[in-house]
Amino acid sequence: MTSMMTNAAAMAALQTLRDINGKMEETQQRISSGYRVETASDNAAYWSIATTMRSDNKALSTVQDALGLGAAKTDTAYTGLNSAIDVVTEIKSKLVAAREPGVDKNKINEELKELKNQLQSIAESASFSGENWLYNDTSQPPATVEMVGSFNRASDGTVAVETLEFNTATSTLIDTNNADSGILTGTVLVTQPSGTTTATANYFLLDASSGTASTGTEIELFVTTPDNNIDGMISAVDKMLGTLTDSAATLGSINMRIDMQNNFVATLMDVIDKGIGRLVDADMNEESTRLKALQTQQQLGIQSLSIANSNAENILQLFK
Repeated sequence: MTSMMTNAAAMAALQTLRDINGKMEETQQRISSGYRVETASDNAAYWSIATTMRSDNKALSTVQDALGLGAAKTDTAYTGLNSAIDVVTEIKSKLVAAREPGVDKNKINEELKELKNQLQSIAESASFSGENWLYNDTSQPPATVEMVGSFNRASDGTVAVETLEFNTATSTLIDTNNADSGILTGTVLVTQPSGTTTATANYFLLDASSGTASTGTEIELFVTTPDNNIDGMISAVDKMLGTLTDSAATLGSINMRIDMQNNFVATLMDVIDKGIGRLVDADMNEESTRLKALQTQQQLGIQSLSIANSNAENILQLFK
């Protein structure tokens, strides 16, 4: 039936054109934003996952910054410990030299004083961001420090921040409040010759305490210092050297762990970005192809609507 009042063909063509225009608007939005899922209305599930993972990636970025700060602190402490090992090794060689008959022990002691001053300087200078793991001048004992190591999300959605720990009591060279808490200020028990037998003795290297002082004997030389005491001093310094080496090894291991974790976090962030992209990013090749097709359909829709609208004019020809 042909009707003057209702143009069904034009209505169908118009509806088709509206549908095409809607799809074109959606495609153009994807092309301009670069996202296939930009808002929750596009795909609520994928949008929710992407939003959560973007948030986690920001947290991982903060973890990466914290790891950098932790690496700087461990590097500083390790550098100080390594320098202290060199100086203590030199002190040990000076004490060995003092065992030679006829050597001027006073001159060697002057060298020991300068080496001790250098150790004091190293301990006080090994500070980063207000933290010094080699020198403690507070009333509190050396503490265990924590460094942010990772950010984890469990399968049930709960999140947690894990930390790396280091006990600064193992690296403290000087403790001005309690001498025994410092590697170089604390007493070291050794066994030294005493006539035809042996005896125990306590020695410490640095006297830097303003609180509880060490109960041992400071390692220093006098003209009258007997050889057996020098032997005991050498043994004490050697034990200190072993403790310093163990502490530096621990710091080196933590530093390696921080570097590995930093690399892992960087890689993980890239993987998460790729995963988010697979969920919400638009395929520009596909979208451009769709846009071309929709533009063609739009032109055809306009032609169809034009043809449908001309039907009313054709009816007039019947009355001529």
